[in-house]
Formats: sequence, structure tokens, C-alpha cells
Amino acid sequence: MSIPAGSGDLFDVCVIGGGINGAGIARDAAGRGLKVLLVEQGDLGQATSSASTKLIHGGLRYLEYYEFKLVRESLKEREVLLRLAPHLIHPMRFVLPLVQDIRPTWLIRMGLFLYDHIGGKSSLPKSKALSLKGAVSGQPLQKSFERGFSYSDCWVDDARLVIANAVSARDKGATILTRTRCSGLSPSRKGWQIELTDADTGDTRKVSAKLVVNAAGPWVRTFLNDQHLNDQATPSIRLVQGSHIILPRLYDGDQAYILQQQDGRIVFAIPYEKNYTVIGTTETPYTGDPLKATITAQEISYLVDVVNQTFNKQILTSDILRTYSGVRPLFDDQHIDAKAITRDYRIHTSIHTECPLLSVFGGKLTTYRKLSEQVTDQIVSILNVDQPAWTANEMLPGGDLGGTFAEFLKRKQAEWPAIEPQLLERYARLYGNGLDQILLAEPGRDFGEGVCEAELRYLIDHEFARTTEDILWRRTKLGLSLSKETIARISNFIEGMTEHDNIHSGD
Repeated sequence: MSIPAGSGDLFDVCVIGGGINGAGIARDAAGRGLKVLLVEQGDLGQATSSASTKLIHGGLRYLEYYEFKLVRESLKEREVLLRLAPHLIHPMRFVLPLVQDIRPTWLIRMGLFLYDHIGGKSSLPKSKALSLKGAVSGQPLQKSFERGFSYSDCWVDDARLVIANAVSARDKGATILTRTRCSGLSPSRKGWQIELTDADTGDTRKVSAKLVVNAAGPWVRTFLNDQHLNDQATPSIRLVQGSHIILPRLYDGDQAYILQQQDGRIVFAIPYEKNYTVIGTTETPYTGDPLKATITAQEISYLVDVVNQTFNKQILTSDILRTYSGVRPLFDDQHIDAKAITRDYRIHTSIHTECPLLSVFGGKLTTYRKLSEQVTDQIVSILNVDQPAWTANEMLPGGDLGGTFAEFLKRKQAEWPAIEPQLLERYARLYGNGLDQILLAEPGRDFGEGVCEAELRYLIDHEFARTTEDILWRRTKLGLSLSKETIARISNFIEGMTEHDNIHSGD
């Protein structure tokens, strides 16, 4: 736990939680000139924010539940985020095969028309009807699927979106402490008195803040309960587990599929990391520690059945390469059915001995920036700071590509002709215009399979990585493709750095 010398112990804002909302709020607040501290008990984006279906989308199915405001805001944000992080967010075409006894054609046609227009002007192609018989996008599907529709949305590297916001927050002066738990929070007339505990050493220290933001995601209500800070007006939260399976690539092409199920759910099949397909998600009520969420046998069976009832290529449970599960903290709108619970959010403000506390309930990945902006608007109003919103117009780190992603990649291939094209594309997608920092550094040790010491040091020195898991599963997805031998070499290197105290929380 390291707070930079000279920063003092009194902050304007302490943000608790380093998921997408916490990182977004820290970035926005720091960019408005506030002195910000963000504390995260694990790694940035370790829980819900790295276990999503990895979509920036309006949420087509939310129209069924009359969530018009949420869909409109989400579609507007889709356009904003696509502009701010073109290396992390990419347009994707989705194919929706028709199943007449689930939703009639007229209803889907009407929903897609609304989806095309409710968000205002869009840079993405509009929806259209498809004859799946003979179409390239229909070839992977079973013959019973004869007609369908296609529409546009976006794919995102969710974990890296969190990191980009945290890096930007740090660059604007925020202090980011990972593996640091807020173990005590008490109001006083001098501000919030905050006890911080280092998760690795158990060491504690105390700081103060004028205002606290509780962006703890699935722990938002638990944190308030533990600190005795809830009141009668505090919203409730519903925890819903969403699980995914990762398979070897199921089909050719860059299209994704949105698959209607007889129980009313939809399941996505999405191209992933070139050689894989992600299938998900499930929606089941969850109790327990959100960090311990794991896929159940019933969820595996459900997703395998979806694949085998849809695609020509049949799979077995043994074909699953990896699974991941996340717990969504949904604002409790009293719906009994998990899939019908709103994905909108609420910002709850409470005052304790003149100390303001803002708690974030619910939300979705797509609307994180707008949520962060609304929270920060409230922060500057409470603290009487006259600083306007700004995040809709400044690109996230790595996002200034000087054109489209394809143009950027072509330009970098000309600049770095000696770099293997697949490796350069991987760097471009992960780091955007930050890839030069890795390529210009001394490469150092070669761990094999395109992984060098320079990249690992970059992730540790600049992106808050501390462990092998941080690097292989959140900063990158190399854990899917690397051999056990390469992973062992990387792990030994990281452990060696840890022993010499060279790993820190980012510069």
C-alpha cells in the first residue's frame, strides 16, 4: 500500500471499488481537479467487470420490458465509447434466427426498427431481414432456421476498459491502490476517517476524505451493512449470476448470434480471441461471496444444449476449454424473474455527521461513463466545485489512433516491419497507440509464444498488474492460448519480481 509522498492523507474523494464504475468515477473526478483516492480489495476489474458478455450494446431484449430510457441512453453511449476507445471496442454484426413460437416476426421487426432509431444518429449499419438458407451467416445453423434478422452492436475487452479508465485517472492525479481493503469507515466533523488494510501484508493506515463513493458493485449493500451506514431509504440489491463457456471456434466468420430460448432468455454466441467462441449468459439468483461464483452443472448443461439445438457442429461438455462466472449487482425493482430485473442504476446519497456518502446500485458496462458523469456531477455540486463534465470528448489511453483501427494497424505494420503481424495486431488491440512504449523498450527475456519481458514490465509498471493471473486473464487473454511451459516461465518471472519488491500498483 503506497500513497505517493507529498500527497497527504486528506482527499476530496475516496472511491471504494475498482470495477468499471469505480474506475470511471475516479477518472471523471480527477479530471475535474479533485484529489481522488481509489481503493480496490483485489485487482482492478477482478469481479463483475471482467466476467461480462463483453458487449457495448443498447440491450435489444430490454425493449420487451419497456426499458426505453435505458436502451436510448445505452445506444447513445455505444456511439460515444466507440469513438473514445476504438482499439478496445469494435463493431460487430449480430444474427438473430427466427423462432416463430417464441416471438412473432412482426414483434422482432418492430423492436429492431425501434433499436435502429431510438438512440439517434448511429455510425453502425441498420438492421435487415435475412434469408438464412444459402446465406453465409446461415451456414453454421441447423436447417430449421430459415429466416432471421441482422443488426449492429459492439464487442469490448471489458477488463481492459477498466484498466484504461484507471490509467487515465492516475495520469490525471488520482491515487490508485489495488489489493487494499477499506476496513473501517467512520464519519466525523473533519470528514470521513478511513482505515485501509493491505491485503498482502495486513498493514493498516488511515486517511481522510471529504466525500466517499461506494462503488463496490456486488458488495455495495454488504459494505454499508458492515459499516452500519445503511438507512431506511437505502436501496436493495439483487445478485444474479451470469456464466459463460469458452469453446474452440464453432463457425467461420466475424458475426455473432443472438439465440432465443423457449424460457424467454437469450444466449449469445460471440467470436472470441480469433480461435474461440464464447457462449452465454445464464441468469440465476446468487447468494454468497461474489468472488467465489462458479458455473454450475445445470448452467453448463443449459449452454451446451443451446449450442447443440442451434448449430450444425455438436459439442460435448469435454469440449469446453474454460468457463467464467460473474455476479451482477442489479438494482432491486421487485421483479421475481431474474431476466426481467432492470439493468438501470440508482445513485443513493446519504449524509452522516455532515459527511456525504454516495452509493451506486446497479448499472451495466455500456452506461458506466454516463453513470460516472452523473455521480461526479453530484460530487462537484456537494463540494461546491465549478468544473464541467468532460469525459464524452477525451479519448481513453491508447484510443487516439489517427483514423480507423484498420488504418492504424496498417500504419504500424509499415513502421515495424520486423514485428510478426499477429503479434503487432495483438499489441494494437490491447494497447492502441501505447504499443510503441513496449516496442521501443529493450525486449529483455523471451518467454516464448510472442511474450517478452518488455510487455510484462509494461503491464506491471504502467497498468497495475501484480500477479500472473492479472496478466494472463485480465490485462491479456494469453492464458487461453499459451502452453503450460510458457505460463510456468512467466509465473517464475513474476514471483521473482515479487520477492525483490519490484511490483507496485502502477506509476
